[in-house]
Amino acid sequence: MKRKVALAADHGGFVLKTSLIPWLESLDYEILDLGAEIFNVADDYPDYAECMAEAIASGKVKKGILVCGSGVGAAIAANKVPGVRACLCHDTYSAHQGVEHDDMNVLCLGGRVVGLDLAKELAAAFLKAEFMDLERYRRRLEKVKEMERREV
Repeated sequence: MKRKVALAADHGGFVLKTSLIPWLESLDYEILDLGAEIFNVADDYPDYAECMAEAIASGKVKKGILVCGSGVGAAIAANKVPGVRACLCHDTYSAHQGVEHDDMNVLCLGGRVVGLDLAKELAAAFLKAEFMDLERYRRRLEKVKEMERREV
């Protein structure tokens, strides 16, 4: 059974996203490509972050990779949807530890910040990692979920 991963990017992450797809397919991942389908300098990262967040929150996919120019805007936007834990990572430790300890489900990358080789290392670390179902991590995750349920 193929593992499924969603990918999405605006114009700032378009090249990196399209470069990651064949590599992930070669590793036997089924790709849910949420756009952009073409390079469009006028597109906006919140649109792709919202598509990614909805795919994660609905359970359509468990993990996703979201790319914009720096990765920052994509992470901010995706985290507005309850159930999404999107993090910008530039190192492999954070990419796997974020899943293991914090149940991160969206890896955000900066298409203008990381090159393809590092992006592959980050994606591999993120996708291979599993949440460590220990009491202290569950307790912390429940506190985060409680914050999501609060109205301001």
